[in-house]
Amino acid sequence: MLPRFRFRLVLAAVLLLAGAVFAAPASDGIALAAPDAAAVRVPSSPDAWGGPRTGREPTLSDRVVHYDIAATLDPVKHTVTGRERLTWRNRSNVAVSRVYLHLYMNAFENAGSTYFTERRTRDGTFRSGVDIKDAWGHIALRRVAQGSAGVPWTFVHPDNGPATDHTVVRFDLPQAVAPGASTTLDIDFVTQLPRVVARAGYFGTFHLVVQWFPKIGVLELPGERGATAPRWNVHEYHLNSEFYADFGSYDVKLTVPRGYTVGATGEPQGAPVDKDGMRTWRFAQGDVHDFAWTADNQTARPLVDTWSGPGSPTVTVTVLYPPEFAASAAPALKAAKESLTYFSNTLGPYPYRTLTIVIPPYNAEEAGGMEYPTFFTAEAYRTVEPRTVNQFALAFVTIHEFGHGYFYGLLASNEFEEPLLDEGLNEYWDNRMMRDQGQLAYIATPLLARLGFAPGYPTFDAERTATPRHDPADPPGANAWHRLQDIGPVYTRTAILMRDLEAHIGRAPMGRAFKEYYRRWKFRHPSTADLRETLAEVTGQRAVVEDMFERQVYAVSRVDDSIADLASTELMPLPGAHESQSAVDKRIAAARAAWRKTHPDGTGPYPYRTDVTIRRHGAPVPQTLVVKFADGSTETARWDADERWHTFTWTKPAKAVSAELDPQRLHYLDVNKLDDSRTLAPDARASHRWGFEFAAAVNYLLALIATL
Repeated sequence: MLPRFRFRLVLAAVLLLAGAVFAAPASDGIALAAPDAAAVRVPSSPDAWGGPRTGREPTLSDRVVHYDIAATLDPVKHTVTGRERLTWRNRSNVAVSRVYLHLYMNAFENAGSTYFTERRTRDGTFRSGVDIKDAWGHIALRRVAQGSAGVPWTFVHPDNGPATDHTVVRFDLPQAVAPGASTTLDIDFVTQLPRVVARAGYFGTFHLVVQWFPKIGVLELPGERGATAPRWNVHEYHLNSEFYADFGSYDVKLTVPRGYTVGATGEPQGAPVDKDGMRTWRFAQGDVHDFAWTADNQTARPLVDTWSGPGSPTVTVTVLYPPEFAASAAPALKAAKESLTYFSNTLGPYPYRTLTIVIPPYNAEEAGGMEYPTFFTAEAYRTVEPRTVNQFALAFVTIHEFGHGYFYGLLASNEFEEPLLDEGLNEYWDNRMMRDQGQLAYIATPLLARLGFAPGYPTFDAERTATPRHDPADPPGANAWHRLQDIGPVYTRTAILMRDLEAHIGRAPMGRAFKEYYRRWKFRHPSTADLRETLAEVTGQRAVVEDMFERQVYAVSRVDDSIADLASTELMPLPGAHESQSAVDKRIAAARAAWRKTHPDGTGPYPYRTDVTIRRHGAPVPQTLVVKFADGSTETARWDADERWHTFTWTKPAKAVSAELDPQRLHYLDVNKLDDSRTLAPDARASHRWGFEFAAAVNYLLALIATL
């Protein structure tokens, strides 16, 4: 919980100037989601969100809200003046007398917002860490009406953030919305864009207009994501959180000066209309939960292509890019089309007719690597040469942002409370795609590649290196903002734990389970428990799945097994009261001489006792131990016990050569794979095999991942 700032009087003056009213109406009894809400443990009811979408319904989603917006961009002042007609349906069985909306752009209104408070108190930067200086952003409500009646509003703080945070507003409705009924709110607003920061804003003539309009929160019902009574799920804009909203439809008119190229969520509705030096575009899209757009008069001629696949409509794929990054356009288009094919085949058909990719211009890198429905931003590079870090980063970011179109877009999980369901699962599926296509993570600069130094590594191996394994502090199932190690491990640790789960239960069962997860939960906002149940049911490995979720999703546990000792000792006669050492030595020599006459294979007359001691410094995981012997034989042992150490013993004719834990590499969460094997003779192969653990280089490479 963040400390509250003590300038209530100043706040009151500001709110009154903004038109806010402090008199609260009588409560309608609908609570807000808890400020510490995180991964859900109780599965949703079968009819949550209207039940699974079969494809026979008149719309892809159960549309809860419709936005009709007319907006005009002033590219000099960097403002968007908008008129919004918001029609919202009350899905609950109780009358609703107040509704809650996000005013996300107010995260950049002042240094006292929740976003900037967390950024300051955590002594860190976000994404590229750009300082917007005095180029603040905000969203001002000019008028709110329900029919002919004005609607008073009040800023609220669902997460107990500072009073100077204005990212959540409550509308006190003059007329309550009856169960099953709808209401329409007319909202006039002005959005001031900030200098591009944290996914949004402008630089020069480039404008990325996202989270720019008043957006209603989600009213969850009993049986949905752990709710036991109707509740508003509406969190403040945190440093590391992203978004959550109801499905609906959008009809948006965008007016910009002629000469500006526009890209947006959804499908263009006819040709743009010109009037008085301005051009108005109209875009519409159903069955999405957000709307984003861009405008720039420096955009090069767009790169346009089409894609089609079984069960999908023909998709128009458009890449908008600045001239200085023309080299990035074709590789981004290629990666996007490959992603359309892979995700459609492995999860389900892409259902929309458009996909727009935006490559930000120079000095606007904060705008890169962000996702919205049918629209995302990628990375920007002047050169994209084979087997270089630029090639890998552009491909991976494009795949990653497209993948959000499924995990954030179509499944629409709650990224505030359960970021692992979007960032984590998407990261896993992106790595799976790159693995299946044989794509490697390259770290070489263009110069090094031209000089012949261009190493590439399996992306899951690189992902493993980037995640905290020695001392993980936060469960992947924690919410987005209450994290000691920030949001990065949500991406990397979730990807690795899902990879480890796949290694245990098999690629094919994991693939079937994820396909079923998508089929059941598309357009329905699943929870972590819903994912767990689907994986358990489809794979038939409930015990394995539940153990992984309990130890590594809802909690976080260090995994650290190692071979502590390997000894292989020849069992020869020993001296004692009845036989001296010299007599024993003579007997041993005679036995060896006799053995060599009949056994030229290099063994001996005496067996070897081999002892392998395994240590456990973390959570128990099922382990396999393989011991190899000089005669070519092997012994395999399973270690499933919850104990801190164990010694395995074999007595065999041959001496042991090596011992290895986890030979199939099932446990990428393990702290150190170098201590998983030992040899009796010096052998550098283990260090060569795992020598890719060059943390600095890979962390540089993957630092971008935790900001996407």
